Amino acid sequence: MSKYLVAPLNWGLGHASRCVPLVQRFLDEGHEVILGGDGESLTLLRRQFPKLRYTCLAPLRLRYSSSRRQVWAMLKAMPGLIAWAVKDHAMLRALLREEKIDLVVSDNRFGLYADGVETVYITHQLHIFLPSPWRWLEPLAARLHARIYTHFNKVWVPDYEDLRQSLAGELSHPPKSFVHRTSSLCTLSYVGPLSRFDKPEYRTMVPVTTYETVVVLSGLEPQRTMLEKELLARYRGGGQRVLMVQGLLNRPNTRIKRGNITVVPSMTDRELVPLLLGAQRIIARAGYSTIMDMEALGLIQKAELIPTPGQPEQEYLAFWTEKRTSK
Repeated sequence: MSKYLVAPLNWGLGHASRCVPLVQRFLDEGHEVILGGDGESLTLLRRQFPKLRYTCLAPLRLRYSSSRRQVWAMLKAMPGLIAWAVKDHAMLRALLREEKIDLVVSDNRFGLYADGVETVYITHQLHIFLPSPWRWLEPLAARLHARIYTHFNKVWVPDYEDLRQSLAGELSHPPKSFVHRTSSLCTLSYVGPLSRFDKPEYRTMVPVTTYETVVVLSGLEPQRTMLEKELLARYRGGGQRVLMVQGLLNRPNTRIKRGNITVVPSMTDRELVPLLLGAQRIIARAGYSTIMDMEALGLIQKAELIPTPGQPEQEYLAFWTEKRTSK
């Protein structure tokens, strides 16, 4: 039996949610799995797998700007990101001195590589999108990202290799010459979409039509709260029955009724899936894990995907999804 460490980035809940099917696969294959990470990302994995051991890694505290431009917020965060990755790297090396780990699976945790252990880096962003005034820097950004993930032995891309089937489009499919150069430094594989909802029992659940609209929130502050307030204002006092799942795992799970809107900090998958199946409309950020989840349940056609302002990745994913599903 091999021992695996699975550790997602704590940047919204998407990185953790797409690690759920991987953890389950490893367990089904008979491996021991240790969960790693910090914040609500680690909380999500611990809720999914309460019997597994876990280790706390370097905490990451990031915030978006409240404006529609995130470039300066990300630039200001760069020194902190570098320090975080260095600390993560040191904590991994300390863990490896304590016990034998056969495989480290890092979902966008830059520092989780080390000599003497096989390491995997998960990313769907081989092509880095930047805001239009900065678009000329995209090749440089992609090369800088490649310098990070070529420290790892393998790169797993959670998408289809065929662009015609791809859920992420050009985001996960940069020019072939670029892929060839990076794959010569590490093994790059398209492993297909990863969704925690990709289970036969979920697709066959009986739809529950309690709510006409289901809102699923996630992402960094203050943009998460700003979207929550915007949607509360949109639906307050209307005739629709609305459920708003705040995506706040570390809050007491108390339902609050605000007229026609029910607000709950979080829900289990088994609680949420029937409500998603029965809803007429689903509203969420245009994050890649959300898109994979909606595809797994066959619900992408009724999803309203709202990009985080100033985040070109989500703007592109919303565009690509609309283009792909309108054919």
